[in-house]
Amino acid sequence: MPQAPSADIHDSSAEPHSGRLYRKIAWRLIPFLCFCYLAAYLDRINVGFAKLQMAEQLQLSEAAFGLGAGLFFVGYILFEVPSNLILKRVGARVWIARIMITWGVLSACTMLVTTPGQFYLVRLLLGVAEAGFLPGVLYYLTLWFPTYRRGRIIALFMIGLPLSSVIGAPLSGWILDAFDQVQGLRGWQWLFLLEAIPSVLLGLMALRMLPDGPERADWLDSREQGLVLRDLAVDEAQSPASGESFRQGFFNLKVWMLGGIDFAILLSAYALGFWMPTFIRNAGVEDASTIGLLTALPSVAAVVGMLALGASSDRFRERRWHIILPFWVGAAAMATSTVFTDNVVATVLLFAIAQAAIIGAVPVFFSLPATFLTGTAAATGFALACSLANIAGLVSNTLIGLALDITGKSGSALLFFAACLVLGSLLVFALPAKVVNR
Repeated sequence: MPQAPSADIHDSSAEPHSGRLYRKIAWRLIPFLCFCYLAAYLDRINVGFAKLQMAEQLQLSEAAFGLGAGLFFVGYILFEVPSNLILKRVGARVWIARIMITWGVLSACTMLVTTPGQFYLVRLLLGVAEAGFLPGVLYYLTLWFPTYRRGRIIALFMIGLPLSSVIGAPLSGWILDAFDQVQGLRGWQWLFLLEAIPSVLLGLMALRMLPDGPERADWLDSREQGLVLRDLAVDEAQSPASGESFRQGFFNLKVWMLGGIDFAILLSAYALGFWMPTFIRNAGVEDASTIGLLTALPSVAAVVGMLALGASSDRFRERRWHIILPFWVGAAAMATSTVFTDNVVATVLLFAIAQAAIIGAVPVFFSLPATFLTGTAAATGFALACSLANIAGLVSNTLIGLALDITGKSGSALLFFAACLVLGSLLVFALPAKVVNR
């Protein structure tokens, strides 16, 4: 983390212009990073829409598709920690640009697959390319905002996740219908090509838009840079930090607990992200454009949940119950949805409640690692927690694929995911309140 100037350290949050300064920083960084996350997640989950056409053409069973969707996370998990350590060494500007450009190119290449084996390979490589983006951005934000401001800031950044469905679901459904057989290509091929373009463009823009820290931001004057660095130094001094080294980030029980908590989140999040179009089609909707519109509704609820929980968590400087209670609500909604799999209205409503609660808790969760880790340990801790959690992507997609192939319904998998949310809430409760509630 950048060190404060040698002047006396004081808490600039008490200064009248501190709020204005952080709003200025937020407006410069957060909208762009939000669009980057939107593009990243869209390129990750648009395969759920492509499945509506490509599964038949490539002769993919439900289980085979689930495996292919899940293989993304194998590459992602293996390269998460190394990617974040490289980011810390070379800077966010260059590394985030590299991540986005390579994942955009590989996502576009999915349009060329003609066999299940090729599908598996490109999904694996896509995970390798995207590895490090989310933990890298989360670490990057610790270089700009003190702990007590991060809940709301992370929420603003991470609304790119549900917005990818709010915007991408109707867009994906429309592309499948409108571009099918244009220039001899199927709609799913156009889907991968067109939705990869924003990632590449945003990656090129990142080279100009992302300073490596406050001291390198030419849109902050020297006084503003000093205030931010002093705030960060005060915040770090007040933190009961577990350490700064790679070892202290990797061999840290609380980091592994965070990985378990995030695993519970992502089991449900990926089930909804990848399989929502299939759930809605199985409930009786056939038209791809209509499926796209209905898929977007739960994600609108998730945007509201993220903003509300992030702001409330910062206001009360409380983290644990802002995760535990949403977990319980989300688990109840997921479990109840298994009773109404043939009812479109109930399916969309219950998944909207689940999304608002589960995805709503995500920014609060991601404000936790930096409450006890700094420097290299923070970069390592963010990446390790994300790596452990993203095993859920492979598990979630594989279990739902198998459940649909064997029973024709996803209920058994969804009940398992709900139980994991309850277990995850116990891990949250085990975190020391005096450390994380800041």
